[in-house]
Amino acid sequence: MTQHETLRRYGLFTSRAPRYTSYPTAPHFGEMGPNQMAGWLEQVPEGSRVSLYIHIPFCRRLCWFCACRTQGTQTDAPLRGYLDMLKAELAMVASSLPAGVQLGRLHWGGGTPTILPAAMISELAKEIDRYFPLSKSSEFSVEIDPTMVDVEKIAALSDAGLTRVSIGVQDFDPHVQSAIGRIQSYEDTKRAAEAFRDAGAKNLNLDILYGLPFQTAHSLSDTVAKALALSPDRLALYGYAHVPWAAKRQVLIPEDHLPDGPTRYALSHMASQLFGAAGYDAVGIDHFARPGDGLLSASLNGTLRRNFQGYTDDQAEVLIGIGASSISRFPGGYAQNATGTGDYATAIGAGKLATKRGHIMTPDDRLRAQLIEDIMCRFAIEFCDAANRTDTDRETVTAIAADLHRRYPDVTTLGANTLSLLEPALSRLMALDLDTYQTPANRHSLAI
Repeated sequence: MTQHETLRRYGLFTSRAPRYTSYPTAPHFGEMGPNQMAGWLEQVPEGSRVSLYIHIPFCRRLCWFCACRTQGTQTDAPLRGYLDMLKAELAMVASSLPAGVQLGRLHWGGGTPTILPAAMISELAKEIDRYFPLSKSSEFSVEIDPTMVDVEKIAALSDAGLTRVSIGVQDFDPHVQSAIGRIQSYEDTKRAAEAFRDAGAKNLNLDILYGLPFQTAHSLSDTVAKALALSPDRLALYGYAHVPWAAKRQVLIPEDHLPDGPTRYALSHMASQLFGAAGYDAVGIDHFARPGDGLLSASLNGTLRRNFQGYTDDQAEVLIGIGASSISRFPGGYAQNATGTGDYATAIGAGKLATKRGHIMTPDDRLRAQLIEDIMCRFAIEFCDAANRTDTDRETVTAIAADLHRRYPDVTTLGANTLSLLEPALSRLMALDLDTYQTPANRHSLAI
């Protein structure tokens, strides 16, 4: 049986599955109030390192392919009020944390963080530094729209200590860009990347999508070549998630021109080969990095993890989300802020944390979250290690692994202490089999 036939047999080309940036996934969160969030903040060990995510939900343009929680604005009017809410939330979060908590990672995402004027960028950065000062070993990354930056914004981010820039490329082909509602020339992208590097940003990440309408092997290979010419430190190769029932703007995508499952796989495989030939090593199922990069090092030494931004080498046990819809992760579970900016502002304006939804982890949740992370990050489950990490008996882990091997006999090997996955492309489907919070099959995007 060929590899293609094997993947088809296990349903890769037609099955749908979550991306598993958390377990349980966000749709399974239930009601939760601010008291639970405050309690988890108080339980953070004194002097420990935490990570901080700041969500800026505003965009000048709403790209049709995007399924993130964003809203459009053609003026800066909503930004002032939202920034004031972020500052108030930062103060409340800091007041609930014990003394000596240090910041290991800071990430601004969205939306479009660079929609903020330079003065607001500096104001937000100073407020964060007031409570969570960056150290020399801290990483500060920002998602950048090349069409929404200028000299003043770049200088403000540089002065704030920016170390990593993440630019969404998607595809450089004008026909594809027009079909997804995101016009972004190679020249604009190159200018932004070079300007940030000249300003001192040490690391450049580029995101590319496959599975877009009108995308071909030729257009994607040209996009890959142009991306490689920018000499990024990391590349992400994501499959476009077409979920118009969840992201209403995606109804504007010409669905009849989306590639099918086998074609998506062929596009992904081709781009992966091109990255490999250029000296980038695979990290997980959709990232690539140069030798010496922290993400690749984590992959090689077994410390790679998953969080809401995808693969990470961040080892912090606590991730605090600030802003509308942002999600915090604690050892005890997840807490999500109100998703709408109006509801978020109402809560913060009343002097309360904005937590509306979340999930308290059960022992079984912790075990399955660990096993899913093992499969997604290491393509293997080591029984003793998984049992020790989750305070579970080894026999329980062994039984789960044996059941996975029975379901995937052709693509796994079962040893005395390890289950290994031989086809990484199937990791999301195997994770789905570990998931006890099953949702309707049509809720998620294609697994390839």
